[in-house]
Parts: sequence; C-alpha cells; structure tokens
Amino acid sequence: MLKKLFSHLPIGRKLPQNLDYEVARGALEKNQLAQRTELAGRADSPPEMLYYLATDESPNVRRKVAKNPHTPIQANIVLSDDADDEVRCELARKIARLVPGLPQDAQVKLREQMEAILEKLADDHLPRVRQIISEEIKRADNVPKRIALRLANDLENVVRAPILEYSPLLSDDDLLQIMASGIVDGAMAPIAQRQHVSEQVSDVIVASLDVSAVASLLANKNAQIREETLDAIIDQAEDIHRWHKPIVMRPELPLRAVRRVAGFVASSLLNILLTRDDLNLDKDTKDFLKKNIRTRISTEESLGRTEDPGLGVSAKQAFDTDRLGDAELVAAAAANHADFVIEALALKSKIPELLVRRILDARSGKAITALAWKAGFSMRTALEVQKTVGHVPRPDLVLARNGTDYPMDAEEMRWHLQFFDVAL
Repeated sequence: MLKKLFSHLPIGRKLPQNLDYEVARGALEKNQLAQRTELAGRADSPPEMLYYLATDESPNVRRKVAKNPHTPIQANIVLSDDADDEVRCELARKIARLVPGLPQDAQVKLREQMEAILEKLADDHLPRVRQIISEEIKRADNVPKRIALRLANDLENVVRAPILEYSPLLSDDDLLQIMASGIVDGAMAPIAQRQHVSEQVSDVIVASLDVSAVASLLANKNAQIREETLDAIIDQAEDIHRWHKPIVMRPELPLRAVRRVAGFVASSLLNILLTRDDLNLDKDTKDFLKKNIRTRISTEESLGRTEDPGLGVSAKQAFDTDRLGDAELVAAAAANHADFVIEALALKSKIPELLVRRILDARSGKAITALAWKAGFSMRTALEVQKTVGHVPRPDLVLARNGTDYPMDAEEMRWHLQFFDVAL
C-alpha cells in the first residue's frame, strides 16, 4: 500500500520544494539516507518526523536535526544525550543562540526546558561543547547567571575565558571569588581584558604577578589602576619587557611614574613618552627624558641592540625588510621575547595584536597552532610558540603530523580562530 502511495517519489530524487505530510512520510518509508538527511534539515519538515530522525542511525542525519532551529524541544532533549560529539556541538551552538533570543512572552515551560538543555550542555564532558556554549552566550545578559558562573569556573581556560572577559552577568564580587578560588591558571588575563575593571580587581591581578595578565591590564584603557598599584608594577617591570610598552602607553600616567620608567625602557619608548601631548610634561621632565634618550641610544648602539635584545632588529623592522621568517620567530620564542613574537604574529597574520595576545593567553594549543598557520609559519614554529610563549600544558600541545605537517585542515583552523572574534 505504502509503495503504491509513494510511487510518485523515485528513490534518490530530491524532495519537492513544497513539502506536505504524506510526501515527507513517504520519504521516511523509503528509508533513503539522502532523503532522510534532507528532511532533517528542512524548515518545513513535520515536528514528529524531526523527533523520529533525532534517533536516526546516521550521525549526519542527527547533526542536521540538531542544527535545525525548527526541531521540537522533545527532540532537542533527546539529542543532548547523543553519543556523537558533533551532534552535541551543533545542538550547543543552536540552543545557545536560541535561549538569549527567547521572547519575553515565551511559555514558561518552554523557557525552562531550553535553559535546562543549555545547562546540561554547559556541563558536557567534551570541552569543545562547553566552549561553544561559552562563546555564544558570552555577551548575553538574559541567560541564567548560574550557567555563566558554571562556565566561568570551568577547569578549561578555553571554556572559561570568554565568560570571564565579556559576560555582563559577573559582578566584581564574582570575579574576586573566582580569582580567590584557586582556578587562576590563565584566568587572570581575560578578567584583565574586561570592558571595565575596578581598582579592587586590578589589585588582585597585579598581586598575582601573572605577566600576561598584568600586561593585559596595563593595555586596557578602561582598567582602573591605583597609583600605588602602578608603583608596584613598576617595581617589578625592569626585567619584564612585555610590560614596558603598555606602561608607557597608560592614560593619565603620573609624572612620578614617567620618571621611574625612564630609567629602564628602550629609547623608542622614551620617545613615545616625550611626544605624548596628554601627559602635559613640564620642561624639567622633558629635559630629563631627552637626556635619558641620548644615554639609552648610546648604550643600545654599543650593545648592538634594539627593542628586543639579542635579535638585532624589531619584528616590524624584520617584517618591513622581508626577513621575518620561521628562524626569526623560533629564535624570539626560544629567548622568551614575547613582545617580538606577538608583534610578528600580528603582522604576518594581519590579526590585531590585541587578539593575538588573547589567543596566546588562552593557552589553547589548537588556537595557537591555527594562529601560526594563518601567519604562514611552519608547524615546527607553531609548536615552539605553543611551548615557550603560549605556555600550553604538555597534554594539550598540538604536535605535527608526519613530523612537519599541520594536523588540522584549513576549515578546522579557521574555526578555532573565529572563537576569538578573528575576522576571516
């Protein structure tokens, strides 16, 4: 009977543009993978059929159902337990986009069910699923705060970093509690990059002596830093070259701080201080800076150094003369000249330096590998950057395939970069 009823729909033929119930049921009866896959992704597929396809034997069909925004809530609940990682990733991306957009007059039961799925996926055993949730809701102010807090306290930095940096749901008390909880490895830098950082939060970041986090805090023009706290940074800054430029560029830099940093920063940075109109330097201070510039230039020339001791040229100079290759980046990374590496990666990849810093601060082997690939460096160079500048934990290091090849394809590497708001 069914065979006769659906004989007008040949095996393997695409479904008609206007899909009615009987034709859709006929496609399921024929049990053809291509037609089941098409049904799973169509907006006009009947809800009960999408529910049926949520348990299809083909992972690809289930992925289509998970991605389909018209899939009924009951099917989404089933898919949240799917054994296929990609199914749960697709579902996480969809649910995390749908929940913040639920209208205020949405049924209470529907909202509760959607939020329950979101919370379940935020606790998924696969970090990538949790990372997707974190990235999608990082700026949302209308998701349950408990979910944001769960993600902010995640053990994986790639999961917690987006929430720590962007979530408007986290108060100063929340941030202070998170920093005091012991889950601080890599957590300080994203907090330091928040749109607004209070003096109390800044004090804790500086007290941690986390080099990356303090560099990010100094570079954040919206971060409030007490003068005493800035003094504490300068006390430690002479041997930490990564702090020099952001200190020099701090808005409303006190005159006392100007004189102190003039004692150790490079001549090029002293020139920046001297030409900053917003500092309103008096004549004595300008003369003091000029004298230090002459002394510093003389010292740098005698030692054959520029802004990056031991490398001979800065990253910008090497880039401008087409001498910024793998050997130069590996040498800088091995010497722990993080500023050179960051500037080199930014120049070669055409990704803003701030985003490069965020990628490195996330300590994600895959993201750093993707960054090196985008910049045109070799996989061996990517591994060196992971180890020395990215400080990626050994179990998370991304290793070369066949000794020299990138282990991920272009699509996957672009995917990792897009998590950091990199425009591709």
